[in-house]
Amino acid sequence: MKLRVFTYLILVAGFISCQQQAPELDAAARVNDSYLSKEELNEAMPEGLPAEDSLLFRNNYIKMWATKKLLLDKARINVDDRDREIQELVRNYEHELLIERYRKALLQQELDTLITEEDINDYYEANKNVYRLNEELMQLKYIHFSSDLSDKKDFIKLFKSNEKEDIEELIARELEFNSFSLNDSIWVSYRDVEKKLPFLNDEKRIKKNQFIQKEDSLGVYLLAVKDIRRRNDIAPKEYVIPTIRQMILHKRKLELMNEIEKTIIVDAINNKQFEQY
Repeated sequence: MKLRVFTYLILVAGFISCQQQAPELDAAARVNDSYLSKEELNEAMPEGLPAEDSLLFRNNYIKMWATKKLLLDKARINVDDRDREIQELVRNYEHELLIERYRKALLQQELDTLITEEDINDYYEANKNVYRLNEELMQLKYIHFSSDLSDKKDFIKLFKSNEKEDIEELIARELEFNSFSLNDSIWVSYRDVEKKLPFLNDEKRIKKNQFIQKEDSLGVYLLAVKDIRRRNDIAPKEYVIPTIRQMILHKRKLELMNEIEKTIIVDAINNKQFEQY
């Protein structure tokens, strides 16, 4: 009987010892009684880092974790955590988090996220003076090809044409181009165009409906400017559509939350939940 009890006590002691050692076995670092687990560290580690960068990230993460824990321990010793101001701040922060989570849930359920072309047009017309450009924009098409091509004149003829079939033929021969862009319906930054077409740095003021042909040691450049907007001009609607969508949604969110808050007050008054003295 004594042997059984002794064996039982040894097993219990071994179990307790294993429990006490478990955090250390799974830990990447320790600060007093707090442990940073290897699992937490691995979850924080970005994927695809080279071995050298992974080691650097690991060491930095552990140092930041340790610094935070040490500061917290010092603060608990030197600052009374029953301090009314701290408790009030904690309560307020908790309340704000709960309210914000509830607002997000309401918006997900109730917000109308469908934005029609009419919505965009109405908003643009009402606010177009707000959208002034701080850079030049262009609608254009261009191709850059080797000057060694024997049918260079054919390329130029096809490029100058606005016929759908001619554009399709150019696209079909795109492998013969060094670079190209044949969609002149989109607006692009003039600075981005200059990176593709360096000769523009030497050009005088580019104009609407202008055709430019240049040739240098790198090949032949053909450029057709469909339209251009200058700095401080009103931005084209197509260029600011993403921003307009964001603004319309933001406005709807504010209006919806105002309506929800009004309804909450009215319901509370009707149900005798809110009284103002």
